[in-house]
Amino acid sequence: MRRTAESDPTGSPVPPWWQRAVFYQVYVRSFADSNGDGVGDLEGIRSRLGYLELLGVDALWLTPFFRSPMVDHGYDVADAREVDPLFGDLEAFDRLVAEAHDHGIKVTIDVVPNHTSDRHPWFQEAVAAPPGSRERNRYVFRDGRGALPPNNWISVFGGPAWTRVPDGQWYLHLFTPQQPDLNFDESEVRADLVRTLRFWLDRGVDGFRVDVADAMGKPAGLPDMPEHLLSADRSATHGPLDPRFDNEATHEVHRLIRKVADEYPGTMAVGEVWVETDEQFAGYVRPDELHLAFNFALTHTDFDADAVRRAIDHSLAAVARSGAPATWTLSNHDVTRHVTRYGGGARGIRRARAMALVQLALPGVVYLYNGEELGLPDVELPDWALRDPLWERSGHVDRGRDGARIPLPWEGSEPPFGFSTGAPWLPVPPEWAALTVEAQLEDPDSMLSLYRAALELRKTHAGFGGTELEWYGAPPGCFAYRRKGGGLICALNTSDAPVPLPPGEILLSSGPMAGDELPPETAVWLV
Repeated sequence: MRRTAESDPTGSPVPPWWQRAVFYQVYVRSFADSNGDGVGDLEGIRSRLGYLELLGVDALWLTPFFRSPMVDHGYDVADAREVDPLFGDLEAFDRLVAEAHDHGIKVTIDVVPNHTSDRHPWFQEAVAAPPGSRERNRYVFRDGRGALPPNNWISVFGGPAWTRVPDGQWYLHLFTPQQPDLNFDESEVRADLVRTLRFWLDRGVDGFRVDVADAMGKPAGLPDMPEHLLSADRSATHGPLDPRFDNEATHEVHRLIRKVADEYPGTMAVGEVWVETDEQFAGYVRPDELHLAFNFALTHTDFDADAVRRAIDHSLAAVARSGAPATWTLSNHDVTRHVTRYGGGARGIRRARAMALVQLALPGVVYLYNGEELGLPDVELPDWALRDPLWERSGHVDRGRDGARIPLPWEGSEPPFGFSTGAPWLPVPPEWAALTVEAQLEDPDSMLSLYRAALELRKTHAGFGGTELEWYGAPPGCFAYRRKGGGLICALNTSDAPVPLPPGEILLSSGPMAGDELPPETAVWLV
């Protein structure tokens, strides 16, 4: 399905659709189940497109639905050009894309270039082939140091990053042993990625989210990690001294991805980039690399005005010289939901409402995680319910990410609230009855109504023009910024006391207002 560049009625080019889009991440397993097996699927997503249009999002990001043994819930891909029967088939995918486009919604999908499943035919061939063979060279196989692995690298999921095969060689896996890393020095590996990208672009997808986008290139000689990183928390890695990530060869892969995307006008690629410095980050959004890259600063920021302002400034500075817009997100399937991060309960909800307005007022691109528009928190699951490989790999120390992946509550008064007619793959708590889409849809004070109103204003109000911010002076624990070129003012109060409002007419507030004052734990839009 070839595309042409968009233009306005005068024939002048218009900015690409993705430059200020609101994307909605669909964690496919947990969104909507159409066949009663307890796992979300493609037909389930298609059945809820009316809701997504009503919400007001511009595009979807679908997590992996490819053929997989599901060791890492689809990020261990056995066939990147086939739909796993758990989620449907290619015909179901085609229907979803066509109907999403009919609803005015773009569709982007995950691509997982760093590794495959150990069930992938290539890896099966590699294990059966001798050292030095073409089959082995598709992956990162090395001889060990005696009885020890080739180096001291650790897996992001815990334990060593190497596993030994019967003939004595070792293979690299930055994640689970069932996810062997590919060797992008090999032309066959690069060609296969191109084939996968074109396969989905020809089926009508509008872009890709590139998984672990800083990992594909491996450094020459595979040097050891510094000792101080060996005991670091997994979220503290990916820094300039970590040889596992952010190597120059990775950028060659992104130039390859960009070249393919450029053959399909109107498509885009966004990278999952976990790096520490602005200089590292800027390298991924150069004109011949990714169109966008996630800056995760807000996912690691407390509900504190000074800290949030620093995160915003940092994120804008990281793309300032590239021409790419900033990309904002508060939650995703790999981090604790922000309602819980902000304290949970009523306080977490108030703070999450405020941060929703802060995020949606910023220039650039926004990614929402399914369920945040409902105010969903993380769920404390019993040990027996945990499915994340982090739980087992960490020796039952790290409880993993399952608490942020609970199936969405749609309707009714009993779990699983319309998600499935069967038992859901993760248990849904009964206290979510008040958080269902049905319960919130007609409540003007609900989180869902706040998101709908904010998304409509963001899309239609002239105050959201421009790409730069101007900061106002503000009392301690507060900030206010104005969109240059548009005029919208966003003010946030994270202090314990009301503060005077900036001048202007209130457009939308995250909570009840008190005259000409901004209450604690509240944000407001003014024009």
